[in-house]
Amino acid sequence: MTELGERIRGLRLAARFSLAELAEASGVSRSMLSEIERGTKTPGVLTLDKLATSLGTSIARLLDQPVEARVHVLKRSDQRVVRDPDGWERRILSPVLPGVEFEFMRTTLGPGVDAGEFLPHAAGSREYVAVESGVLQLTLDGTIYVLQAGDAIYYPGDCLHGFRNTGDVPCAYYLAMELATSHTRHIRSEEDDAS
Repeated sequence: MTELGERIRGLRLAARFSLAELAEASGVSRSMLSEIERGTKTPGVLTLDKLATSLGTSIARLLDQPVEARVHVLKRSDQRVVRDPDGWERRILSPVLPGVEFEFMRTTLGPGVDAGEFLPHAAGSREYVAVESGVLQLTLDGTIYVLQAGDAIYYPGDCLHGFRNTGDVPCAYYLAMELATSHTRHIRSEEDDAS
C-alpha cells in the first residue's frame, strides 16, 4: 500500500493537483485520499478507478511501474488482482508500458453483483468488452446492454459505464481499454479531419 500511495502522490504532483483539487475531481474525500497516499488505507476498485480517471491514467499504472523489456511475460502469480468487498475482482493482464495508456483485464462478478458506475475517461478513449461466461448488464450513459457468454461490445470510454451480473452464476469478462492522451487525441483529430 505504501508503493501505491507514493505512486498516486507522484502522479498527483506531476499533474499539479493539490489534495483538495484531486479530491474534488475524483469524488474521493480529501481525508481518504490522504490516507491512501500515506499507505494507511486500502482503496477499493471504484476508488482506484476514480483516482486513475481523474489523473488521466489506468488502474494498472497506479499499481505498477512501467516495464522496459521489449517482450514481457506476465506470469499469473505476478498479475495484479484487485478484489472488491462487494464480491468481484479485477485481474490486470497487461504490463504497464512507458508512454502507453492501455489496460487489458479480466473481471469476475459474483452472482447478482453490481460493480457500480465508472467515471468517463478522456474524450477519444476506447473500451472493448468480451463476455467469457455468465450474463453481463453493461450500462452506458443510462442505456442498458445485456451481453451473454460469447458476446462482445465496443464503446467510447468517455461515457459513464456500469457493470452488473444479473444472473445467478458468476460472470467473467475481458475488457481492453485504450485511454486517450493528448498525443492520441491529436492523431484522431487529424484522422477525423481527413475523413
